[in-house]
Amino acid sequence: MHTHIVPVGFDYDRLIAPLVRDQCDVDRVILLEGAVGSEANVEYSRHLSRKLETDFQNLLGATTERFVLEDVYDYDEAFEQAYDLITVELDRGNEVWVNIAAMPRTVSFAFATAAHSLMVERQEEREHIHTYYTAPEKYLETELAEELREQSALLEDLLATAGRVDADGEVPDDRIETRLESARDLLAEFDERGTTIGAKEIDGSHIVELPVASFSNVKPFEELILYKLGEDGEFDSVSELAEALADELNEEYTDSFRSKVIYNVDRLGPGGKGYIEREEHGKSYRTRLSRIGELWVRAHSGSDSDSNSDADSDDESG
Repeated sequence: MHTHIVPVGFDYDRLIAPLVRDQCDVDRVILLEGAVGSEANVEYSRHLSRKLETDFQNLLGATTERFVLEDVYDYDEAFEQAYDLITVELDRGNEVWVNIAAMPRTVSFAFATAAHSLMVERQEEREHIHTYYTAPEKYLETELAEELREQSALLEDLLATAGRVDADGEVPDDRIETRLESARDLLAEFDERGTTIGAKEIDGSHIVELPVASFSNVKPFEELILYKLGEDGEFDSVSELAEALADELNEEYTDSFRSKVIYNVDRLGPGGKGYIEREEHGKSYRTRLSRIGELWVRAHSGSDSDSNSDADSDDESG
């Protein structure tokens, strides 16, 4: 069964036309609606989602479900939702296709990164996970701007005509002048700034960093380290982290165990898989999860994280 996960923004054709034209297999569709922005934007996205739901059923015979993304600028939430949705479909034995043509870039990158992460984690199913993009045949913004210029010219003519024929001394309808002024202002902004205005602040910053997924799978003992960092946060040193792990595993804290932790932290660090950050602090290194490490823990927190027996038997100390 082929499942398509489709985040819905302000596009219609790019989300369904390529599947119809290429006669793709589409058995199930998951439509994701964004719930952030002006009331008009939200309602427009919902309208497109309802239309897509109907047309996916009528044109491709696919069953559809609709979900809501509460905050399309929350990368972590989008990553977690993408990870969960793709995982459920893979567990059902379905082939998953993720459309990243629409929605804000935060959602598109989050879904692409989640799909990539699962390709790494589930090597035997990597051929069942696909991300795809469709380019539009044309953009409507410039055509809308040109149409608005034509309408402005028409309003100018009407305003001039209204002024000439007002022989009875009545005040001409000021709606023409109001609409003309509004059109001129909008065109001036479009000519100066393009299709968007300003930079939105999100969580105290105007930049949303997009972490890159690791190219390596995570071993059982490495999982324990990541979960411990996710649970307790930053450790002042790797030795402190090793002591905490030994205590949690009811193991004796020995030089051998400490070396094992150091070895695995190195593999998870910046020179390895990138799930851990280390900051020099005197003779020690503060150790904490990186952004992609936090996402990994968040995405896996709902699964069975008790890997102690596996980790004990799987000595990753080399």
